[in-house]
Amino acid sequence: MTVIDSPLPDKERAIAGEALQATLVDLLDLSLVAKQAHWNLYGPRFRSIHLQLDEVVTTARDFADAVAERAAALGVSPDGRAATIAATSGAPAFPAGWTKDTVAIDALVRTFAAVIARARTHVELTGPADAVTQDLLIGLTAALEKQSWMFQAENRT
Repeated sequence: MTVIDSPLPDKERAIAGEALQATLVDLLDLSLVAKQAHWNLYGPRFRSIHLQLDEVVTTARDFADAVAERAAALGVSPDGRAATIAATSGAPAFPAGWTKDTVAIDALVRTFAAVIARARTHVELTGPADAVTQDLLIGLTAALEKQSWMFQAENRT
């Protein structure tokens, strides 16, 4: 059942909706990974990485909201429940417990790589179906790639 009439035909709405839902869970998981790292970080670069992780959380949460609202606008009910995130996220697991700054950075780089790869796939899939959704995903991908670059630069010697 849909409560909101979609501006898209059913096939295109399904394509955009699936891309938006997958992106939503990846972004919510990314925000949780970044918070886990934020709370458990230690090492000589604690302060700078701690603050950088807050930027990741803000970016992920802001785009998650935009993605969920786009889905709703298309008549697709967004699902950001913890069980859905755990079952469907494309982000790799983050280590439990205290995490050295270099380990956290490596984990974030891997997480960004996975989330960006899926986002780029969704950009391609939504192009023919819905240019508005594609545009949102393009902006999101650019923001994630910027964050990824910054974390990659942290561990290069």
